[in-house]
Amino acid sequence: MAHLRQQFKAALTSIEPGDDKANAPEAHQLVRNALRADTKLADYGVDPVLIGSYKRNVSIRRIKDVDVFVRLPEVPKDVTSKEILDQFFTVLHAKFGSDADGHRRTKRQDRSLQVSFPEYDLHVDAVPARPYWDGETWEIPQKGDEDKWVRTNPEKLTSLSSEMNAEHDDYYVPTVKLLRQTRRSILGAGKKPGGFFIEVATYQAFASGLVSGTDHAEYYVSALEKVSKIIDDYVSREIGVNDPTLPGHTISIRATDDELEAARTRFADAAETAREALEEENEGKAALAFRKLLGKNGDDETVFPMPPGFGEDGSKRASVISAGARTVPAGRRTFG
Repeated sequence: MAHLRQQFKAALTSIEPGDDKANAPEAHQLVRNALRADTKLADYGVDPVLIGSYKRNVSIRRIKDVDVFVRLPEVPKDVTSKEILDQFFTVLHAKFGSDADGHRRTKRQDRSLQVSFPEYDLHVDAVPARPYWDGETWEIPQKGDEDKWVRTNPEKLTSLSSEMNAEHDDYYVPTVKLLRQTRRSILGAGKKPGGFFIEVATYQAFASGLVSGTDHAEYYVSALEKVSKIIDDYVSREIGVNDPTLPGHTISIRATDDELEAARTRFADAAETAREALEEENEGKAALAFRKLLGKNGDDETVFPMPPGFGEDGSKRASVISAGARTVPAGRRTFG
């Protein structure tokens, strides 16, 4: 079997965020500080916290957005989400203004305010949240209706991810990253369904007890097969993907029927390809398959390297030294 342990470690390094790891927290902190400085939001008990894939350490190169969950524990019930979003815009536009081309850096969205940071090539989404009646979860503005709220619990996913990672000897988080990279490779960057859908499907796959392994290759293939089945169940049988933070609820997925069908067929093909690669005795052929599945990172670099002794086409390089030879070719007379 082709486990290619060193190549999988190199692949994970290749998709790890680079300079974004420093830029993202800086941008996030600037937005937090602006919101916390506003007197009206202070009356609402404003308490921003980082959430999203960056917080859960499952982001892959490159990080384009950072999510700030702005908790407002003291906001009156009669304050609408529109009023909150209006206040967010007033505060953030006053702080960040326009970019060098005169474009507003603060953009109004369905349920958040987006602040662009051109110098970092990323943006921060600030999402207002008020307490749900249970005192444990939160509500955020509902997309398409600024006067309504929808229940959510993003901080719980952070803790669940950490627990799952510990339960699987630190293989869960890397596996999520590899599957997110696979989604980008086989569907295309920016295509739907997005990385969050794949992350939650991966969590459900792990929670089912059907994902296991002894190294990155086995976990990757095992998870890819189970996630492919979850996608097929969703597309073909309308079986929802569980929201692990809200028992009894499923996540909403924004994708067209064509996009979902493409995800179903391509993940099914990817799972089959990955299984064949893992069971392949020829490391060159296996590496070529994994290389195709993982594609290129956000810097347009090939993610999965070839193992030593194999060319880019997967063929084994001929050795200039034959077994049992009495002499070896002379070197270049250089040392050190």
